[in-house]
Amino acid sequence: MSAFDGVKVAVLLFVAAIAQVSIFGQLHVFGAVPDILLVTLVAISLLRGSVAGAVGGFFAGLIVDTASLGTLGLTSLVLTLSGFWIGRYGETTGRDRAHAPYLSIAVVTVLYELGLLVVHFVLGESAPAGAVVRSLLPAVVLNLIVTGPVYGLVRRLLRAMERQELSAEVQLLG
Repeated sequence: MSAFDGVKVAVLLFVAAIAQVSIFGQLHVFGAVPDILLVTLVAISLLRGSVAGAVGGFFAGLIVDTASLGTLGLTSLVLTLSGFWIGRYGETTGRDRAHAPYLSIAVVTVLYELGLLVVHFVLGESAPAGAVVRSLLPAVVLNLIVTGPVYGLVRRLLRAMERQELSAEVQLLG
């Protein structure tokens, strides 16, 4: 990943984190909130790999925790793991498959919500498990709705990656 590419990723995640905290955090639809930051992180992770996903998830989570005055590092931990594993999925499968972003969003939304619930529980904070379970399906649906436009925008902005870099990332044997 070039330095200019890293700057584009950082700006995308910064804008998504600020928009998530200031605009989309207030938008409740059927008891759930569309998570633009998570969708943007998944798009970046699929297109740029596990390292970019993990680093981007950490810093985006740090921005969200700081802006929302939440427990520092809680969102960073869950977004780092999400970015890394979706990046690994993107590295080991075809990135150009049409279902990859949608499948990734569906899986990572469920794991992200459950991961936040587990981390709250481990820290001894109150975590309403019933509310998380009730809002899980609407959250998945809302994130799937915004996946197409966000993934298209991120893909267009990060298009300049060389074909050699794509083929050199992971070579499966067999």
